[in-house]
Amino acid sequence: MSAVRLALAQTNPVVGDISGNLDACFLEVKNAEAAGAQLVVFGEMVATGYPIEDLASKPSFVASVEEAISEFAKRLETNGLGHLFVVIGHPALAQGERELNFWALSQNLASVIHDGRVIATYAKHHLPNYSVFDEYRNFVPGETLTTFEAGGLKFALAICEDIWQAGGPVSEIAANGVDVTLVLNGSPFETGKRNTRIELIADLAKKQRTAVCYTNLVGGQDDLVFDGDSLVVDATGTQVARAKRFESDLLVVDIENKNEISGRQEQSSGSELEEIWNALVLGLRDYAVKNSFRSVVLGLSGGIDSAVCAALAVDALGKDAVFGVKMPSAYSSEHSISDADDLASRLGINIRSAPIESAFNLFESELGLEGLAAENIQARIRGLILMAISNAENHLTLTTGNKTELSVGYSTIYGDSVGGFAPIKDVKKTLVWELARWRNEKAESQSQVSPIPENSISKPPSAELRPGQVDQDSLPEYDILDDILDQYIQRMLGRDEIIASGYATDLVDRIITLVDRAEWKRRQGAIGTKISGMAFGRDRRLPITNRSSARRN
Repeated sequence: MSAVRLALAQTNPVVGDISGNLDACFLEVKNAEAAGAQLVVFGEMVATGYPIEDLASKPSFVASVEEAISEFAKRLETNGLGHLFVVIGHPALAQGERELNFWALSQNLASVIHDGRVIATYAKHHLPNYSVFDEYRNFVPGETLTTFEAGGLKFALAICEDIWQAGGPVSEIAANGVDVTLVLNGSPFETGKRNTRIELIADLAKKQRTAVCYTNLVGGQDDLVFDGDSLVVDATGTQVARAKRFESDLLVVDIENKNEISGRQEQSSGSELEEIWNALVLGLRDYAVKNSFRSVVLGLSGGIDSAVCAALAVDALGKDAVFGVKMPSAYSSEHSISDADDLASRLGINIRSAPIESAFNLFESELGLEGLAAENIQARIRGLILMAISNAENHLTLTTGNKTELSVGYSTIYGDSVGGFAPIKDVKKTLVWELARWRNEKAESQSQVSPIPENSISKPPSAELRPGQVDQDSLPEYDILDDILDQYIQRMLGRDEIIASGYATDLVDRIITLVDRAEWKRRQGAIGTKISGMAFGRDRRLPITNRSSARRN
């Protein structure tokens, strides 16, 4: 018989939906109690969803959360669940002296509920202020370690960034004789981050001589995706239990002591490509569902980007919720139309045709357009059509541009960039092809029809805005371009370093100039799921008006 049976509740909250989130938590506590658990641990800020950004600076909002937590504790007690220890994340108004910061009036808190009341609280100490996080803007840091006892074991609390940084209350865990550290997390997905988390948690366990129970959120929130992957390690740093990825889960473990723990271990979701696909699907699904969209509409060009976006949308929302639109012009090839039809047939989605030739001819004759202006008006007509259908039928419009195009400005603002969500915004072009091949291979391994036509994968990409146009008329080969962009954007290398890696000076200068000049376009683009460590938007923030020579270095 274990000293403590503990349940890690990996849930998918909606930001701002306090009652809905706590109702979901209540059901998970009931499930945990039915499984014999005495202690239930939720993720960071689960009561409000995360991140709440400047909602943390609204006193009325934060006060309503505190009241809801108090009522939640009473609800547990009146429903026969008060004997359980429940650890839940939420914001709370800071008490006493606070930093001289107009915005920060709250703390990111973990509360321990038992016998119908909050018996202990812990305030997050390390407030991340980088990448997607602005927590020094929103929160006041905590300063002290919190411990409590249950089932003869001593537990400590920590919140996410507290285990990523040195010092702070977490460094006092060993000195306080803690058996198990409970870590509440809102840790977004990034490629390659999974192994980093494991190493970090194992290192904490070994240094502080404590078992660690790490509970993460799951689900999409705007451009972020939380992948779950909650886990437990013993005091030697050995992984002993692990939850599912990209879905809600209740992970139950039995803890005899810090070195004797048993529980379920979910297998890895597979390759990195599968992880990325699952993250993109979850990000799109939750953005649509949480914003009350039941369906999506997108342009189908017969190309690889729209094909992958359509396949993602089907996996996210189902085929009946995906509406494709062919918008051929006089320059559209026969294969662009047939490939779009083939895609729609393979996916089983709705498809219609809305030719743009007559509208384009009207604009061209009335305005006397030629050259690039004439090319761009075609893209803008297509954007107009998609938004009109969106307005008429209440679809979420998907824009299908990839990260490579966004990097160099290879898109038409208010044209093919139009839309409310960009599923592959943080996916470079070469990765789009890899994902397409992976998705087809997965379908074939399950004896299903490959969702993406082979011709959409193999043919040269083209915007088809003029006769015989292909992307490589304007851009280097995509494998070369993506490598240069990776060095400049992801790795933040300077011009001379990129040239030293083997690329011609004029090519590097040209690409860097394209990236820098396209910032104004990117600022106006739709949000999309973040999968890299340097996504456009919250990660990479540069001024639009910028003559600094440092931008090249």
